[in-house]
Amino acid sequence: MLTRRVIVCLDVKGGRVVKGVQFVALRDVGDPVEMAALYEAEGADEIVFLDISASAEERSTLLDVARRTAERLFVPLTIGGGVRTADDVGRVLRAGADKVSINSAAVERPEVLTESARRFGAQCVVASIDAKRVSGVGARRFDDDAPRDRGSFPVGEPVLSEAKEPPRAPHPAHRFRVYTHGGRTPADLDAVEWARECVRRGAGEILLTSIDRDGARTGYDLELTRAVADAVDVPVVASGGAGSAEHVRDAIVDAHADAALVAGILHDGATTVGALKAALSAAGVPVRPVPAAAGAGR
Repeated sequence: MLTRRVIVCLDVKGGRVVKGVQFVALRDVGDPVEMAALYEAEGADEIVFLDISASAEERSTLLDVARRTAERLFVPLTIGGGVRTADDVGRVLRAGADKVSINSAAVERPEVLTESARRFGAQCVVASIDAKRVSGVGARRFDDDAPRDRGSFPVGEPVLSEAKEPPRAPHPAHRFRVYTHGGRTPADLDAVEWARECVRRGAGEILLTSIDRDGARTGYDLELTRAVADAVDVPVVASGGAGSAEHVRDAIVDAHADAALVAGILHDGATTVGALKAALSAAGVPVRPVPAAAGAGR
């Protein structure tokens, strides 16, 4: 069995790390470069920076932060937020990122995934999907009159990867709707269906966030995570809801995620990367060893 990853997410705004609940009520929690270095020392397998405002000024600030962070990190660094074109992907990679996360731009123009994968390799392209539960939706698509980013997938696009068919579908009474622009804009897309399309377009990884669980610390949305993980043949990173080591284990073992994204419980000192990985190892989940100096504590 492949080792499973514990990934630390740092939401960045104005050059500082912030954290909120369901993408709002943000509070300052620290310096991104220092925090990234600390989490690597604790045993984090990867670091993710997300520019949560994505204005032109913020993107410039984040690229500077990425350069300074890349000089100190040895683990992979993923950066997302405000990336709209393959040229943007190139700029982020040149700033020191190993992977680039694309969300709203992919919904608006999915060709950006294919173009980026062709230029830089699918291993560099992460499709970030933010999803909410929508009860009572039985149709294949959502047919209300909410704003829509895309109505259908264009045909005839090149296929870079074939996604496997899922052994099970989401419960018809609990579909999962894709949202863009920081969870503010609903798209006319089902999250599982959209994940398959992202992989077909060239994404080498899916970063899947449950907006409902974000910051709540009640556990990942296991049904959503399992449905997407079983639907695609690329790694799926579970995000949104981590409150304990048990939640991380559940996302990996029960929901078939390849990795778990963690943020608030680390920023607040409720636990450490070392403690999470020790609990995973004790539960029989293979993980990369924590540096001896880090141990299970901070």
